[in-house]
Amino acid sequence: MSSLPYLSPRQEGEVDAWTEEAAEAGRVGTQRLRGVSLEIPPSEVRSALSLAPGEAAVIRRRTMLLDGQPVELTDSWFPAEIAEGTALATPGKIRGGAVTLLADMGYAVHEAREDIVFRSATDDEAAELGLSPGTPVIVLSRTCLNADGVAFEASVMVMVAEGRHLRYRLVAGSRR
Repeated sequence: MSSLPYLSPRQEGEVDAWTEEAAEAGRVGTQRLRGVSLEIPPSEVRSALSLAPGEAAVIRRRTMLLDGQPVELTDSWFPAEIAEGTALATPGKIRGGAVTLLADMGYAVHEAREDIVFRSATDDEAAELGLSPGTPVIVLSRTCLNADGVAFEASVMVMVAEGRHLRYRLVAGSRR
């Protein structure tokens, strides 16, 4: 898995990054929307999005499937002031995906901050992913910021660790 395709808007007619990545490996990548709601986020998400205590955000909960098997739980949080009244806040597939919709709204990813931890799956995560309780998982937390430094999305991805490969490409920017 490489993060870059997941941060780039899609062109008309292109499939989402997950479907594309799976197809390149000769597999089938799909996703199931588990829910969309307005909730008070956990403290790490609140901090990432610079929300005030008690301030709600829109959350989109998805299960990513590979060849029909659950391999990742993705919870994407968006400040309510950005998401309310858009497809981000309604159940259903977003035409072009959330990254494309957000870019069209002026929230293109300029910077992404990612943290990775390894821990045991919670009972709920294990049940959703079809794992034994306590099985190791990878948790990738990503915050997306626009060119003005405004954080507009915080995602927490809980991944089945077995067979997972993460690839990072770092490119040095110009210094001015």
